[in-house]
Amino acid sequence: MIHTFSYQHKNDTLYFLWDIESGSLHVVDYLAFLVCKEHYGLPLSEKEKTDYTSFLMSNKKIALDEILILEGKGLLNSEPKVTNYVKSTSLVKSLCLNICHDCNLRCKYCFAKDGTYNTSKDYMSPEVGIKAVDFLLVNSKSIRNVEIDFFGGEPMLNLQTVKKVISYARSKEKEHNKLFHFTFTTNCTLLSEKSMDFLNEQMVNVVLSLDGRQTTHDKVRLDKYGKGSYDTALKNAKAFKEIRGDKQYYVRGTFTSLNLDFCKDIFALAEEGFDQISIEPVVLPEDHPLAIKKEHLDRIFKEYDFFADKYLESRRLNRWFNFFHFMIDLNNGPCVNKRLSGCGAGTEYLAISPTGEIYPCHQFVGNKEFVIGNVYDGIICQDIRKTFSKNTIFSKSHCENCFAKYFCGGGCVANAYNLTGNLNGEYEIGCMLTKKRLELSLAIWAVEKLSLQ
Repeated sequence: MIHTFSYQHKNDTLYFLWDIESGSLHVVDYLAFLVCKEHYGLPLSEKEKTDYTSFLMSNKKIALDEILILEGKGLLNSEPKVTNYVKSTSLVKSLCLNICHDCNLRCKYCFAKDGTYNTSKDYMSPEVGIKAVDFLLVNSKSIRNVEIDFFGGEPMLNLQTVKKVISYARSKEKEHNKLFHFTFTTNCTLLSEKSMDFLNEQMVNVVLSLDGRQTTHDKVRLDKYGKGSYDTALKNAKAFKEIRGDKQYYVRGTFTSLNLDFCKDIFALAEEGFDQISIEPVVLPEDHPLAIKKEHLDRIFKEYDFFADKYLESRRLNRWFNFFHFMIDLNNGPCVNKRLSGCGAGTEYLAISPTGEIYPCHQFVGNKEFVIGNVYDGIICQDIRKTFSKNTIFSKSHCENCFAKYFCGGGCVANAYNLTGNLNGEYEIGCMLTKKRLELSLAIWAVEKLSLQ
């Protein structure tokens, strides 16, 4: 299966053939682009039909011969290597610990309802945290590298339990031949010099929540008194980035219907010195005032196009930074599991509530329909895990002919369920944004790697 697209770079139009199954990307001239579309029965615009007829037959034959050579090498119109896939439920590699169901902020788009997940304001006890570590030690089996993500609410509100969980996990590494990797997500407002040193020492990755410009951030990321949190969050995030050095971190923001000009927010973060940035589209029901709607997509696509040009220029002029959605590696891409099923929610990845209940992922926490077990008794409802194990690109009809399927793995199962009521449902806006970003990612990769600038 082949996907064709173009990218306007400066004064030139670049033409691409993307072989979906092999992952091969080809930069071609306009003639080869049209010949490929005509040969494989892909739709041509009226202008493309006119242009196609204007080329000499001999030149079309040369282009077609080159296309057929690529096809013969398995680099164009290649066949699927896998036609069915079920995720394993035999082990668990990582846990998300909802270390507390409480937050000092009241972000207007929070999926977790002010960090409570529609539950009481629970705080995970050290006992539950230690039981979660024991659960992971047993259920990871022979896997050496295991991961625990500390999440909330705001996990800084329960840092003492975080410290005890890490101390206990470290004490068990040698005995069980494990290496724990810890990550931490924070809104930055409660960070102190001492806690920053601790996070820098213990966490393999730290996610810092900032939404870009102060005007953007303070409209939606408010404290419980309705005051914006930007000044404190930015000051602390910059201080942490300073001590972080070359260790992993990234700034994670959200854009909503209020800031469809999110390019300005990304560059605002870059100008503050952050070089690992992610700005995600909010996922909300359509009737929410901050929701991204289909009527916004044209503007969002134009914003991504505009940002892609600015991004390339910024990196070329040594004002370098990474944007999460444009990071792509065509030589060493995601593993088979990631390509075919996205995240490992419900199978190799599970979430633990403050009271010790086990859920498929943090976005399902609080929904009793998806309780898999608890850290005391282990897995009780294996059928839920089996359902999630079948949630792959092969269980979703909308993925069948999608050129982006191997790079999103079918999309977020929690978003699908929350917005469609179906684990295999299609969150159309999310799919359309993913496809747009993938085209731009491929074009940016080609421009930088092939020195097309």
